[in-house]
Amino acid sequence: MFEAFEIGPMIIWMRVVFLMIALLMSAEFFFRLSKSAGLSLQSLQDFAWVHALAFLIGGRLLAVVANYPLYVSHPLRIVDIRDGGFSFIGAALGIGVVIFFTTRNQRTTFLQWMDVLLPATTFGLLFDWFGMFLSAQAYGKPTNVFWGVTLNTYDVRYTVPIHPVQIYYALFYLVLTFALLVIRRHSKRAGAETLVGIIAASVAVFIFEFFRGDMGIPVFAKLPDFLFLACLIASLGGLAVLEERLTPRVNAIYGAAIGVLTIAYVLSRSWIDFPQYQLRFSQVLAVLALVAAVVYVVVHRWKYPHL
Repeated sequence: MFEAFEIGPMIIWMRVVFLMIALLMSAEFFFRLSKSAGLSLQSLQDFAWVHALAFLIGGRLLAVVANYPLYVSHPLRIVDIRDGGFSFIGAALGIGVVIFFTTRNQRTTFLQWMDVLLPATTFGLLFDWFGMFLSAQAYGKPTNVFWGVTLNTYDVRYTVPIHPVQIYYALFYLVLTFALLVIRRHSKRAGAETLVGIIAASVAVFIFEFFRGDMGIPVFAKLPDFLFLACLIASLGGLAVLEERLTPRVNAIYGAAIGVLTIAYVLSRSWIDFPQYQLRFSQVLAVLALVAAVVYVVVHRWKYPHL
């Protein structure tokens, strides 16, 4: 694998190179889409350093959470970025959080910003996953298919052909980016790119992660867990829709009821007789993202029927 190259005394890691390419390409794409959508970039210029900090913190934080056993046993490694732990999706989430707060006083809604942030993110993920392929990160399971690859590097625990799952991801995000641009040209309401993009990406992540062969954090979940999470997010969406129509007291009671039911489910979960399924951490996040996106877009279109 072409994990790194040397320039004099320096070692340049390919993952870092492609992360920088992903950042530059997705940023340029984001600015172009924002201008074409008529979104003001003034807040981005005023809080440029905040966006940059959110990018770094978000990317590092999600990578740490996804591999928390390693960092719990060695806490100082959280600030040691030389291990290469960085999540491009986490970085995009960090920027999204900043955009949410810095654009609240604008005439545009956060979903309109999501419609340009999402295609830019999928475009960046194309380069990020290709960089992970070159650096033999997030590799696949052994396979007998003719397109299997053999990665002769110390970090890969298999010496037989494995699924090039990073290429699966890269090709998927390439196709998804073009699909979102087509949807953007023909959509008439805000949220079309966000809804289609997150649903497609969530389904792809849930499927592709079964082909991963590297070590990951197992998450044991039951079918009622996902049903409960869907109901919980839907109920929060209902609260957002009805918030302005309900009195503060009723809103408080509604929120308290949701909290009580959540605690009751967590306490009674061990008594629910359903088989458990072992998933990866990213698969659970994909399911949560899918449900949250559907609820958020529905609520947004209910509150802003003119957008």
